[in-house]
Amino acid sequence: MIIDTLDQLSQYASLNPLFPKVIDFLKENDLNKLEPGKHEIAGKDLFVNITTAKGKTPDAAVLETHREMIDIQIPLSGDETYGYTPAVNLPELTYNAEKDITKFGDLPAESYVTCHPGMFAIFFPQDGHAPCISFEPEIKKAIFKVKF
Repeated sequence: MIIDTLDQLSQYASLNPLFPKVIDFLKENDLNKLEPGKHEIAGKDLFVNITTAKGKTPDAAVLETHREMIDIQIPLSGDETYGYTPAVNLPELTYNAEKDITKFGDLPAESYVTCHPGMFAIFFPQDGHAPCISFEPEIKKAIFKVKF
C-alpha cells in the first residue's frame, strides 16, 4: 500500500509499466469534470471508474483483495478512510475471477488510513483494503484499475 499526494505520483511511475499512463491521464483530465462511469485508457489493462459511493462506518466496510489489478483510489469530494490488512493475514476465501475480487465479510481491518482530496492510495494484490469509510453520506471518487 502507498499513500501520498497526487503531486508525488510520478515518484512511483517505475513500479508498473502502466503507471506513466495514469500520470499522463491525470495531467490531461480533470477528474472532477469527468462523467460518472468507466473511462478506458488502455483497454482492459487500464481504466478509471468515476463513481459516487455510499459512506460506510468502519464496521460496515468490507475488506477486499484483487489478484489481477492494482487499485489507485483518489477521493474527490471529501475525506475517505481505508481499512488495511496485509493479505497474508487474511483467511483463504473464494476468489471471484470474473470480478477479480475476494471479499472478507465482517472481518475488521487491522489499521486505518485517511486520504483527503489531492491524495491517493495504491493497493496492490498483497493489500487487503476496505474502501469508502466516511461519515459523509456519499463520496465521489476515482478508482484507477491497473493490470498487475
